[in-house]
Amino acid sequence: MNTCLNSRLRVSDEVRQAVAGNQPVVALESTIISHGMPYPQNVETARNVERIIREEGALPATVCLLDGKLVVGASDSEINFFAREGQNVRKASRRDLAVLLSKGQCGATTVASTMIGAAMAGISVFATGGIGGVHRGAETTMDISADLEELARTGVLVVCAGAKAILDLGLTLEYLETKGVPVIGYGTEELPAFFTRKSGFGVDYRLDTPEEVAAAFAAREELGLQGGMLVANPIPEEYSMDEALISRGIDQAVADCRRLGIKGKAATPYLLQRVNELTAGKSLSSNIQLVYNNARIAARIAKALCAERT
Repeated sequence: MNTCLNSRLRVSDEVRQAVAGNQPVVALESTIISHGMPYPQNVETARNVERIIREEGALPATVCLLDGKLVVGASDSEINFFAREGQNVRKASRRDLAVLLSKGQCGATTVASTMIGAAMAGISVFATGGIGGVHRGAETTMDISADLEELARTGVLVVCAGAKAILDLGLTLEYLETKGVPVIGYGTEELPAFFTRKSGFGVDYRLDTPEEVAAAFAAREELGLQGGMLVANPIPEEYSMDEALISRGIDQAVADCRRLGIKGKAATPYLLQRVNELTAGKSLSSNIQLVYNNARIAARIAKALCAERT
């Protein structure tokens, strides 16, 4: 049984009760399931992420669009549906929500729309792989992810392994600075580059514990500042990729993407798939492990934030 908070939002009873009782909840996106990984690795990863969050003492809440509802707390069968349908399901960012909901169509939520669903349901912490950002060549294409704008307007703490390494990381940081979004390095002073622990770019602040991160986010809320907070959590050392190998793969994938004229929403799924091909599957393995690590840290931060609010 599920409870509707309004006509377009469906929140599972488990999630609703946890939020009402100041219990830790971690939101999860569904685009990573349908567009980020092939089947069956996608459903296996999604289930493992939910298991990890529960083992850490928090509640997972996967967000998606189904039957004209923005769903917060998808069931296992619904997660399996998105995994099997894959890229047949439309990616749903902020701009897509109204039309897809009005038509009763399915949608896999991006970082931006997952933040929206989380905020509407009262969830403050969200774990993902990597955020979208400023694409390479954006100075002429203006290809900038809506994720960055959402971070500037919606009060959700996002735990990730940095922006996806296929992007222009320097420009992404500049954009976040302009929008007033703090970039926190979790145990690091350097922005992780998704598949690798280092990028050559610094973060705004280094915080080393869930309690420190929770205290900073709570202070931001108390000030009434608009927007969220980005927590950049490096991929574990043992799963970090060789920098030369991943750089070659990304450069080739970006060149192929431009040659084929792939743009917009199709670009990121293509680039990730192409990089995986060029690295003989190593990038997918790293991707899965960094998602697990982010889920674990997000659950701990969610617990610390609940304690901060008592």
